[in-house]
Amino acid sequence: MIQSKLPDVGTTIFTTMSKLSSDHKAINLGQGFPEFDPDDKLIELVHQAMKQGHNQYPYMPGIDILRQQIAVKMNRLYFAEYDPETEITVTNGATEALMSAILAVVNTGDEVIVIEPCYDSYAPSIRLAGGTPIYVPLEAPNSEHNSFRIDWNRVEQSITAKTTLMILNFPHNPTGITLNQSDLDAIEAIILRHNILLISDEVYEHIVFDEKPFLSLSTRPSIASRTFVISSFGKTYHTTGWKVGYCVAPAAMMSEFRRIHQFVVFTVSSPMQYAFAEYMQDPTTYEKLAFFYQIKHDFLFEALLQTPFKPIRSDGTFFLLADYSAISSEDELSFTKNLTIQHGVSLIPVSAFYKNPLSGEANNYLVRFCFAKTQETLEKAILRLQAL
Repeated sequence: MIQSKLPDVGTTIFTTMSKLSSDHKAINLGQGFPEFDPDDKLIELVHQAMKQGHNQYPYMPGIDILRQQIAVKMNRLYFAEYDPETEITVTNGATEALMSAILAVVNTGDEVIVIEPCYDSYAPSIRLAGGTPIYVPLEAPNSEHNSFRIDWNRVEQSITAKTTLMILNFPHNPTGITLNQSDLDAIEAIILRHNILLISDEVYEHIVFDEKPFLSLSTRPSIASRTFVISSFGKTYHTTGWKVGYCVAPAAMMSEFRRIHQFVVFTVSSPMQYAFAEYMQDPTTYEKLAFFYQIKHDFLFEALLQTPFKPIRSDGTFFLLADYSAISSEDELSFTKNLTIQHGVSLIPVSAFYKNPLSGEANNYLVRFCFAKTQETLEKAILRLQAL
């Protein structure tokens, strides 16, 4: 008889809502992946790499030229110095990087600070490592501030002698908020005072709006020296199904990371690595992404103003939240299910990103829209929502 290590973990909200959307032929603005294909040039580079014989196991940490290009990008954007040989590892997407980093540093009995709402892989990974997730909620929008924000005093008050790690995700999924310099000041003070490590999930690093620079935790040497910084080519190049990401960290931390990585996946698809290595030599391939998504964000925001929803502007990511309290008093999960069935538009309840989705703290009459969709899809969805 198998004794489950995650007995309380079932089907994710994303699977549930996608099936419901498919069953009712709804427009799916819930699932968080692009609806469009990657650049033809990138696809051709993969094909070219295959034809050139790059089809066997590559070097465990990733091919040299890709790690070198990642190092160039980190220095170009964030003035951060990482040694490609000892401080950069190519991973099987960001989720594997998160798992490997957590398994590398979390031991039985350790506590890990997790900011809610959060990506659903964090807590199970912590528990599989023998640790305990300690949840610190963001402050939800209210009459004083119309977007989520973080209370660093509350974060610090949650740290104990057992705390070894804190996981941060900015630009933040699902809220779309980003960090400013005062946030980095707070993070720096906290980790130095309490001698803890960080994981910085930066998969949306290239999707920050209004021409604001993204403040990676790698921009502060004192923070970077204690941080696993994780990113994803899938979010950047519309290739989420290729599952290629990377992690950068100081050599001692990366050494422990690779001890885990080599037995979790060993290595990552060879032709994809060669393709990304060549493609990202042109920095415009990631520099133009924010403008591309800003157009979609602004269209959806303005269009939702013509519906009963109250949209909240995002600082980044390809998500946007909206308040539905003028439409219904249902809890978020019930509302999204009924919206899918009755009106043919599928969204994700923000409450699904909390430990206790049915709690009062998790339910703020908010739903998440994904605007990484074609213009036609967005327009069709708006027409249906205007009929509410």
